[in-house]
Amino acid sequence: MARVRSKKRKIYVKPIVKKNQGNVDHITGEKIPKSFVFSRGKLPGPLKQLQMDLRKLMLPYTALHLKEKKRNNLKDFLNVAGPMGVTHFLILSKTETAPYLRVAKTPQGPTLTFKIQEYSSALDVAQSQLRPRCPQDLFKNPPLIVLSGFGSGEQHLKLTAIMFQNIFPAIDINTVKLSSCQRIVLLNYNKDTKLIDFRHYSIRLQPVGVSRRLRKFVQNHQVPDLRSLQDVSDFITKAGYGSESEADEEAATVTLASDLGRVNRASTKCAVKLQEIGPRMTLELIKVEEGLCSGSVIFNEYGTVSDKKKQEQETQKNEEEDEENENEEDDEDLEENKEDGDEDSD
Repeated sequence: MARVRSKKRKIYVKPIVKKNQGNVDHITGEKIPKSFVFSRGKLPGPLKQLQMDLRKLMLPYTALHLKEKKRNNLKDFLNVAGPMGVTHFLILSKTETAPYLRVAKTPQGPTLTFKIQEYSSALDVAQSQLRPRCPQDLFKNPPLIVLSGFGSGEQHLKLTAIMFQNIFPAIDINTVKLSSCQRIVLLNYNKDTKLIDFRHYSIRLQPVGVSRRLRKFVQNHQVPDLRSLQDVSDFITKAGYGSESEADEEAATVTLASDLGRVNRASTKCAVKLQEIGPRMTLELIKVEEGLCSGSVIFNEYGTVSDKKKQEQETQKNEEEDEENENEEDDEDLEENKEDGDEDSD
């Protein structure tokens, strides 16, 4: 009988899969910062809207549809944050006096606690504008961060600036794409009032010297209505050569290094326009803790417990010293009176 050859088993070699480098910052080599925005306790309707606006602001490196339950505590979020690469928490809460916002670095802190003096949701900001602007691709890239007034040299202000800088990914001016710079977050610290103005803007570029009608003609793919005109030149002359809405300022114009869209071309002057998209907040830094919502207090706007104890101890020492001085003066007076009595008897 002929031998039946057994088929050789093919050895399966698992292909080498390169690790996804999308979560690594190509500038610093560290992980791209990600965040969770959630609440502690029950929030009223306007604060819930503010929470959703903050989640949209932190896009794309945040959980937009994060589900939280009443029984969840801080440890639950911390356990999930590690495997998902979450580096920061933004926690909203509400007391009888005022709403609060805590910004914490995971897993070991520090934690900044802000009192929200005033706030407006993105919907309120849009309703107050004549032409609100919010394109669909506006939140595909993280916003730029601009800090103003934090250079006073105080420790808590330096810590606040570093915290907000590390919430958003760093950028390289030499390699950054202009198309990815579509939003900006501005934090302005007022030394007199000790308040921080929190603003969120969208960035748009307009070519200098081109009217709105011509811009729409180039941007849109629709043929304009020329029935009432005799020639195409009438459409251009009627549109005008200058800006119909706003005067272009030299201070707000830049020269593009590369093409950006169909209208803005390289080596052309464009006007930079900022339009607020919300949310808007006025914050007051009241406390800085060393740990994650716990630990020793580094800064307290209303004074720490240790400072109060020191003041009480100093006042007690001063009172005791005053009493000792009074007792010494009384003893000296008694000795002088005795000496005077002895001289009179002699």
